[in-house]
Amino acid sequence: MFDFRPAPDCPKPEAYRQLVDAADALTSSEPDAVANMANIAALLWDFLPDLNWAGFYRMVDGELVLGPFMGRPACIRIPLGSGVCGAAAQSGETQLVEDVHAFPDHIACDAITNSELVVPVMRDGKVIAVIDLDSPSKARFDEEDRAGIEQLARILANRI
Repeated sequence: MFDFRPAPDCPKPEAYRQLVDAADALTSSEPDAVANMANIAALLWDFLPDLNWAGFYRMVDGELVLGPFMGRPACIRIPLGSGVCGAAAQSGETQLVEDVHAFPDHIACDAITNSELVVPVMRDGKVIAVIDLDSPSKARFDEEDRAGIEQLARILANRI
């Protein structure tokens, strides 16, 4: 059994360093993308407080398709450009949204979500997946969260 959780009083940058180290350890020798996404979704759920959803959408035939996650059942398919995940996948840019209800074309898979962080996972200049984090709190995510999840996405680019 693995227990990678940081101490409750751990500063956010250190928690992200530990998260990335744990993700690296879990995925470095595993070639199966689904297994790696499943473990990372569980790590995100354990490491990050105040989430109601953490996981992946994979790029399949030009649209996002639900991948491994932790949380309530979710939307299965998201067209490029639709919602926060679709915007991240289409632009290839991280979307840090303080209030999803103010985001144009927001897709409400879970009515309790109020803020969202979506980071594209890129390989060879193309989006292959997005890491999606949802919170019931407004403005839950900040620049430290963005930097930590972007670093995680870089490590996962050749492992999912």
